[in-house]
Amino acid sequence: MNLFSKIPFYGIYIIIAGILSSCESKVETKGTVKAIDPVDLVYPQLDTENSRWFFFSSASRPFGMVNLSPDTEVDGAWGSGYRYKVDTVQGFSHIHAWQLSGLSVMPVTIDDSNQKSIFTDFKSKFSHDTEKTSPGHHYLELEKYDIDVDLTSTTRVGFHKYSYPNKGKKAAILFNLNGMLGPNENTDGVLEQVNAKSLKGALTIAKTGRRPKPVKLFFNIDINTEIESIERDEATGNYLVLLKDSDTEVLMKAGISYTSNKNARNNIEAELDHWNYNGVVDDSKTEWNNLLGRIKIEGNTEQARRRFYTDLWHALQGRRIVSDVNGAYPDNTGKAFRIGQLPLDETGKPKFNHYNSDSFWGAQWTLNTLWGLVYPDIMEEFVHSLLQYYEDGGMVARGPSGGNYTYVMTGASSTPFIVSAIQKGIITKNLEHIYEALKKNHMSGGIMGKAGYEHDTDLGGGLKYYMQNGYVPYPLPEGKFGGHQDGASMTMEYAYQDWTLAQLAKKLDHLKDYHYFLKRSGNYKNVFDPSVGWMRPKNIEGKWLENYSPYNHENGFIESNGAQSTWFVPHDIEGLAELMGGKEAAVEQLNTQFEKAEKLGFTAGNSHAQELHPEYRNIPINYGNQPSIQTAFVFNKLGRPDLTQYWSRKVADKVFGGLSPATGYNGDEDQGLMGSLAVLMKIGLFQMNGGTEADPGYELGSPSFDKITISLQNGKELIIRAPRVSSRRFEVESLWLSESPYLKNSVPHSVLMEGATLDYKFMNDRDKLE
Repeated sequence: MNLFSKIPFYGIYIIIAGILSSCESKVETKGTVKAIDPVDLVYPQLDTENSRWFFFSSASRPFGMVNLSPDTEVDGAWGSGYRYKVDTVQGFSHIHAWQLSGLSVMPVTIDDSNQKSIFTDFKSKFSHDTEKTSPGHHYLELEKYDIDVDLTSTTRVGFHKYSYPNKGKKAAILFNLNGMLGPNENTDGVLEQVNAKSLKGALTIAKTGRRPKPVKLFFNIDINTEIESIERDEATGNYLVLLKDSDTEVLMKAGISYTSNKNARNNIEAELDHWNYNGVVDDSKTEWNNLLGRIKIEGNTEQARRRFYTDLWHALQGRRIVSDVNGAYPDNTGKAFRIGQLPLDETGKPKFNHYNSDSFWGAQWTLNTLWGLVYPDIMEEFVHSLLQYYEDGGMVARGPSGGNYTYVMTGASSTPFIVSAIQKGIITKNLEHIYEALKKNHMSGGIMGKAGYEHDTDLGGGLKYYMQNGYVPYPLPEGKFGGHQDGASMTMEYAYQDWTLAQLAKKLDHLKDYHYFLKRSGNYKNVFDPSVGWMRPKNIEGKWLENYSPYNHENGFIESNGAQSTWFVPHDIEGLAELMGGKEAAVEQLNTQFEKAEKLGFTAGNSHAQELHPEYRNIPINYGNQPSIQTAFVFNKLGRPDLTQYWSRKVADKVFGGLSPATGYNGDEDQGLMGSLAVLMKIGLFQMNGGTEADPGYELGSPSFDKITISLQNGKELIIRAPRVSSRRFEVESLWLSESPYLKNSVPHSVLMEGATLDYKFMNDRDKLE
């Protein structure tokens, strides 16, 4: 069977479809035609019924240190932050990051009825009917106080606008500096007045089970009206700032820093030296629009276009800047806290920003590809930041928080990310030093040997057994030291990451290392049980786990079951197929899994918490979590691109097609991973091994839009034209690359970077696959 055997001419149809789809993206207003900006299509409330602390953004810049938004729940990392179904606001806080929170404020009005109770009874209802959200902006009305709240920000400064009622009540702002706020408790909060219109303060972001050290937050406050007085509540330790003028619109700047009050003040002066609120909203919209606009789409439905840009927006947030505008940053990797300094360029500006980030676990199928193609400038910054942790603490981080390692998840997930950036030419300098840093993570004493949140030992990762015996046993003989100590999954994960490091060793002519890590990359075979046809955990004696079912969740597999994780061999799908009895047998097994998974919507429920549900845990493919999100593109590697096209579109439409607070990612949107995946599936580009081989290839799927234009950083364009003659067929009949017939299932990175056009023709309903 050859899906690309027919190469008809259909350029006229493409032109017509392009014109029609282009018309769909414009709005008629009084005789004029105004194009809709990508930023205006973003729907921030997506999936907010199921969100967690760092999921939601509104008044925030891309990767901003400040992520200002309302909190309706504050009681833990899960089920907190902005929860759509909760109609009560508890404050507006400035940090919604991986294991970090801080500086929650609440505008209030004071009279005799609440003067004594305001420190404990301050929550207010609000209505979604009057609420307005967009990237960089949030507006809502506090019903209890009749206060209109407008929020926006620069990268490091929150900007508030409060419209108080003219009813004789005293205008005030409550600073809740102490108490639980999302993932952690805030303690030691202090606030003091600097002058008639300024305040400064600090608080301690207490340590958590995942972040082992406390973090200090400093902040400076400027208000455009005079302060009358400050009251501190002895019971809560929180502060009430009363304002002299109760009848005016109040503007407030809140600059933050993890290093000092001086740097918080410097951040304000550098980023917000004026009071033009609307100007900041417009600037934020422009910044978001410039990033979102690197991909332009035409065709499909308005909902599909809105969902696409919402996914893309998620791919550009979540991971947060922790360095100041002058390059100062918190370093907690050593025994004692220190203020680090990023390297500066010839103008005195930092060469890159430093970041707080959840793990890159799963980034090989998401951020690696999207950022590496469309946002190489962002990928470059993150590589330098990850390597800064090596310079400070001796290991490349995989999920840093508060300037320190957290050991979230498992393995050395930063290795594929960094190797991909090198193979794509994004990182070109100091490659020997980078290789040595990555190699250290893969050896004894490195980060690969630490399992989830294992702060005090390096036993939970089972690396010594992997190196000696070729697999990580389940359970570990030493006992439980951290989370995610699931030996079969860790064996497969380490094997893949070793393969990616081997590719860098080969590039740098370290042939001995290349063969060493290449041999280790075959260790996945040691946890495949041919008698059952699935990956299966082994104990320390080499015996297979008894009473095994491939649908038993987290029984040797990380956040997955054996059916889902069996396909976690992104570097050697052909080798996996051989173990299964050949490509045809592998295709049949995987296709059957998809057919079963479709009946449950391809996900284990609609939230991460439902993966242990008795029914959902049995799903053989789960696109709500990372371990099996590559599976639709496995068919390409098995010689069945038609099934990749069919199932990838089915998943994209079902899992990533909704647009409501009740749905969105149906599981675990870890700081842009699922948003990136959705974008890639809809533009029809994917990288099975995370783009880590020489001249990485992009595997082709089934694009969701009539025309996709990607602006490359080198000034050239990648154009994908896929006009659809039937909404019911996803399989590709023929493909042209830059006006020449193209018969392969992947395109090299170097070809796309030269500027290219991919023209697809899809099968009609009457066509049948041979």
